[in-house]
Amino acid sequence: MTLVLTGLEISVYTRIVRMALAEKYLRYSFVEADPFAEAPDPALLRMNPFRRVPVLSHDGFAIFETNAILRYLDAAFPEPALVPHTPRAAARMAQVMGIVDCYGYWPLVRQVFSHRVLAPLSGDKPVEDQIGQGLQAAIPVLGALERIAEEGIQLNGHDISLADMFLAPMIDYFQMAPEGRDMLEVHGCLCDWWHQVRRRRSFEATRPAFAGPLT
Repeated sequence: MTLVLTGLEISVYTRIVRMALAEKYLRYSFVEADPFAEAPDPALLRMNPFRRVPVLSHDGFAIFETNAILRYLDAAFPEPALVPHTPRAAARMAQVMGIVDCYGYWPLVRQVFSHRVLAPLSGDKPVEDQIGQGLQAAIPVLGALERIAEEGIQLNGHDISLADMFLAPMIDYFQMAPEGRDMLEVHGCLCDWWHQVRRRRSFEATRPAFAGPLT
């Protein structure tokens, strides 16, 4: 069996798949590819015409789109399962993934994290308007996730599923910004989930090198 993951280390979507691989104790090779490079990576273009990461190859079978990769991994390697067996838990899992993908990624990562944290690391000046817009858009996202965590079917810190894989990398980046950390701390149930999931081996093993240790 040969598993190869092509991705970008700092990409939250690449990390989502890496966390799932770690939760399933699967060995794989990692190939770094920058989808943002000016000159398209020919190998990446051959695997994904949209030039996005991650891409998973399993014994020559290549698949892209993070959600599809996760579903494939859970079907191909069913133990330990990362998709709940009960209808309500499975529905909540899918709901969390949809919220994060459709409404969370852009404000949490591309606006707040990218401008407050990543830009200074790259020597660039943060765009405060983008940070403000991201924080505003994060309010309903965190509120919806808080209600799900409070319900306890998912995001409870112990019934680990693909929902945790999707959300943890996004929250990790968001809370690196002081404003993001402050917003997270007022959501008690979500904050409890965060303090549990951040201690998992899959989370610690996949944290990008630039991020340093969590405090």
